[in-house]
Amino acid sequence: MKAMLCTGYGSPEVLQFSEASKPTPKDNELLIKVQAASVTPSDCAFRKGDPFIIKLMYGLRKPKFAILGVEFAGTVEAIGPAVQRFKVGDQVFGMSPNTFGSYGEYLCLAEDKPIAKQPSNVSAAEAVAICDGATTALIFLRDIAKLQAGQHILINGASGAVGIYAVQLAKYYGATVTAVCSTANHELVTHYGADYVIDYTSSDFTQSQQRYDVVFDAIGKSSYGRCKHLLTANGSYLMTVPNLGIMLNMAWTSFGNGKKAKFAATGLNQNPANLNFLAELIAAGKLKAVIDRRYRLADLAEAHRYVETGRKKGNVVIEI
Repeated sequence: MKAMLCTGYGSPEVLQFSEASKPTPKDNELLIKVQAASVTPSDCAFRKGDPFIIKLMYGLRKPKFAILGVEFAGTVEAIGPAVQRFKVGDQVFGMSPNTFGSYGEYLCLAEDKPIAKQPSNVSAAEAVAICDGATTALIFLRDIAKLQAGQHILINGASGAVGIYAVQLAKYYGATVTAVCSTANHELVTHYGADYVIDYTSSDFTQSQQRYDVVFDAIGKSSYGRCKHLLTANGSYLMTVPNLGIMLNMAWTSFGNGKKAKFAATGLNQNPANLNFLAELIAAGKLKAVIDRRYRLADLAEAHRYVETGRKKGNVVIEI
């Protein structure tokens, strides 16, 4: 099969278009013909081996799994004899956070991993796009913040892959949404549900006089210290980037009532139930894919370079 191999840690040039062995499914696995994958900042981090903990977990000198890529959408081509939830021909989408593999024409994954049947009203590209940011936004808003109808939420980085789905999910849960983005993305975030917009190119959102039940920093560019005064008495500050500051603030605010700083490794908490829930929202038209650019598999290095500019809106998709 064709695949992009990561020959070592480094710049996008370490990604090489090559031949690889087509995998064979084990008893509890699906063989999935991949039709679409995504490129995220996390994928770029795995390619670079930065932060260093990636090398400790996935190989010191080069990636343990040469075919990177986490999110995928495709067709079940074969199943192991123990598989019960899926059949050959099913259109599926999901995540392979432990062994990667979506930057190839085929991958194998156990059926108990985060996999769901793809709604019939979206394409593979749209399904994988939603799988990218919406899974993270869902855990932060529903499980960590426990966002409720009538609450006010500010989303920093509202036009990004996590932020644009956080906007949509926050509206689904009945919250009033203030989006922070650039002038160029004002129309985008309002189209997907933002009630108010703060343009970070002309205003510092941390100077706002408004108070929020939740401040969600979807891009990790702020801090609890800078945003604490924006929170209501029992408000929560959510951060997607695991830096030392958020960890210390999380520990400090964990005691008693009052304002809280919170972080979660959402990639480790994904499951089929989350994807099935998102699939229901997609099928009902309550969650829409936002695709910035599409690339061929052979152009994966170019896609990585674009994601690393930090200017993408929504998702970058690889069509295979």
